[in-house]
Amino acid sequence: MSRARVAWVLTVVSAMWRALPISALVSLKDWFASGTINPVHPAGLAIFLAAIAVSLLLKRSFCSWVCPVGTVSELLWKCGFSLFKRNVRPPRRMDIGLRGLKYLLLLFFLWSILWAMPPEGVSAFVYSDYNKIADVRLLDFFLHPSGLALAVIAVLLVLALPVRNPFCRFLCPYGALVGLISVLSPVKVTREKKTCVSCGVCTQVCPSYIPVMRQERVMSEECIGCWRCISHCRAEGEGTLAMKLTGRRVAVNGLLFALLVVGIFWAGSVLGKATGHWHTAISLGEYIRLIGR
Repeated sequence: MSRARVAWVLTVVSAMWRALPISALVSLKDWFASGTINPVHPAGLAIFLAAIAVSLLLKRSFCSWVCPVGTVSELLWKCGFSLFKRNVRPPRRMDIGLRGLKYLLLLFFLWSILWAMPPEGVSAFVYSDYNKIADVRLLDFFLHPSGLALAVIAVLLVLALPVRNPFCRFLCPYGALVGLISVLSPVKVTREKKTCVSCGVCTQVCPSYIPVMRQERVMSEECIGCWRCISHCRAEGEGTLAMKLTGRRVAVNGLLFALLVVGIFWAGSVLGKATGHWHTAISLGEYIRLIGR
């Protein structure tokens, strides 16, 4: 790969840092390439791996139980439902096309980092002055956003009132990543046809618009494990809709599911601290030097 191409990849990734924690994905490749976890921002990698672990074991529940963007988005569309008495869903073809955007973004990041960026380029980015203060830059982005950033955020916030989770559903590449990984999860929403009353409430309340009532086991990567379909089920007795392990015999209790989501994610930070891969090795003096440049 030419130096110009490496520089282009680094420039693109650096620019996109302002929108997403791309550094964690770069750190993951650096770990695989060097065999060691770099000390620049190890907490980012720990959080990223914890989110992957949650999704692998408990569906895409990170998005609905942990992610702050998902929380804000859910509050907004619920407020929108209270105001407008309904939420708007784009036409099916438009919805499919818009959902494809996050997978295209994911494909770009995976290609540019895991494929196009050589090991020396990864190391150059990780130890670059830009990445060393990426956390400060990200904080500055939220404390002092540009006019364009404010306009984009405002549009997304307003759009989240009538439309359920527009950023998560259409634009978040990390949502796409954990969604694809969640397909391998051993637990999935399962419907028992014998006791189902076919009321359609489960489908109506699903924030991801999954036709739950027409499926015996929800395999969709869009399922965020939010438990809304299960908690709103109108069938008499329990078990018609449940989060069940592979084999459909063992159901996971809702409280246990929530504790596992939080516990696994929290365990990521505990493990990172216990192994010495949490606090950055960048000194306060170096932070001051880099910020003052």
